[in-house]
Order: sequence, then structure tokens, then C-alpha cells
Amino acid sequence: MIRLDPATANPFAPPTVPSWALAAGGEPIDASAAFQAGAALASLDTLARALPAWSGAWRQRLALKCAAASMRLAGRAEDEAGLRDAGQLCPAGADPGPAGAIFGAWRQLALQPPPASTDRLAKVTELLGLAWDDEALADLCMKIEDVAGSQRPAPFAAAAIASHVVAMRPDAELFAWWLADLVLAQSLRWPRPLPLLMAQAFGPAFRGEASGKRIRPGGKNFEWAVCLALAQAAAEACRLAADLARRAEKLLAVAPKLRAKGASDVIFLLLNEDAVAGSLTTKNLSRFAARRLFERLQQLEAVRELSGRASFRLFGL
Repeated sequence: MIRLDPATANPFAPPTVPSWALAAGGEPIDASAAFQAGAALASLDTLARALPAWSGAWRQRLALKCAAASMRLAGRAEDEAGLRDAGQLCPAGADPGPAGAIFGAWRQLALQPPPASTDRLAKVTELLGLAWDDEALADLCMKIEDVAGSQRPAPFAAAAIASHVVAMRPDAELFAWWLADLVLAQSLRWPRPLPLLMAQAFGPAFRGEASGKRIRPGGKNFEWAVCLALAQAAAEACRLAADLARRAEKLLAVAPKLRAKGASDVIFLLLNEDAVAGSLTTKNLSRFAARRLFERLQQLEAVRELSGRASFRLFGL
């Protein structure tokens, strides 16, 4: 039988973004958009600082959404299912391919604290397929510190670093969006960044009123668009958190019914990862035992099968 840590099992009710913070329409006015972004981020702030049992899965699900949007910017066709396969079915140490590498960059963003270093940025640019010399990355680190430490509101700091990167390297827009979330987290003093903006890059906030063309970093009304995008992203992140909180509560409720020796390891992974392979093996769990355990969890409606396949299945909250 699994014994749960009371702190881990304690339910956490995610906040919601007020509907008025998502109101659209009217002329592009930075002050109004900034007010909406501030209200939405205030709701998200509590969640970003909290450590509910399912926070790892939540952050990784946000990373997956940003990675899927990145595929369009990179001219690739992979969707969320394809990215899950790239991350889960690739042998340890093997090359995950371009799509898997980009997914890895977003996973890294969600896992590590905000401060940037030259080494960290070098690894990210490599994952994103960009060639960038160490001196330029060192200068970029200094720029990040300046922007994040300035007195400007966090959405405008995020917009500033994205615009700076695209002005330096027009081919590095994907990196610009990655850094925008990093600087947002630094400005708000979040313990870890949340992948947010890339998932909105092709949404209504970045669609020009007159031309309909996408507003890129540094373009006209870009700061206004970032504010509106963050309001939408915060609302979606809170809705996702509410859904995962309900699913995690159900998983934790059935945990005492599980008799498998390695069940606690599987529950930990389900709460901290977007997906877990059904063929998982641990020191306490064989592949056969894992299959039986996931089948039992499905019967109890505590997990979902995410791949839609009969073999090489993936499970998650």
C-alpha cells in the first residue's frame, strides 16, 4: 500500500483569470493592454509560486504546447502527439531529431530557475539549431540582466528582449520567444519560468488589425500584443491547472488501492511529467508489472492513454 505525504496529497485550488481581463477590441492602447495583462498575471502569480503535487506535469504540458507552436515557426509538421513520441520513444542518449530537440529546449525552460548563463544559452541555441558564438551569448546575458532588472513592467521587459534578439538575428525568432518567457519570470521573480508566449504567437493578439499579418518581435504594436497574449496565456494556463488538479486529485485518491511495489514511482512520474511510457521499468517495477499497473489505473479512471495506440502507449494525467 502507498502512504502519501500529507503535504503532497493536500488539494490546491488553482486561481482563475477574471473574464474582464480578456476583453478584446478597440484601438491598440498600451495602458489598457498592460492593465489586462497585470490582472491576468496576478492570478497566475499564485500558481507560479505554488508547488502543488501536479505542478511538474502542468509545467511540462505548457512546454509541450509551446513546442507544438514552435513547429509552425520552424516549418515543421509535428503536433503534440509527434513531439511526445520524439521525447518518450527516443532511446536515452540518442539524437531526438530537430523536433525533439526543440521540445527539449522548452522542457529545459520549465525545469530550471530563470537566471541565464552563457553555458545555458549555448545549450538552448544548440537545441534550437542556431549557431551563436560565446562572446555574443555573454553580451546577451548582460542584456537579459539589464532588461529583467529594469523598472519596466514584466510584459514590456519580455517584449524588449524578444525585440532585441530578432533585431540582432532575424533568424532567431524562436529563441526570442524562449527568452521572453525567461525574462518574464525573472522580472516577476518566479522560481521557474512558465512556457507561455510561444503558444500565442499565431493567435489573435499578434494578428494586425489592418493587414492581418502576424506581428513579429519588434514590429508595430508588439508590446501591446504581448500584453494581450499574456492575458490569454495566463487564462489558459489557469484552466489547464484546474483540469490537472482534478485529475491529480483522483490519482492520489486511488493510490492507496495500488499494491504494486513500484506504484509510488509511477505516481511520482505522472505528477511531474507530461507523459510516462507504458513500458517503463524501474528497480522496483518490471515492464510486465508496469503494464498491469497502468491497466489498473485506467480501470480506476485515474490516468489517460495519450497516444491512441495499442502498443508503445503513453499515459498521463
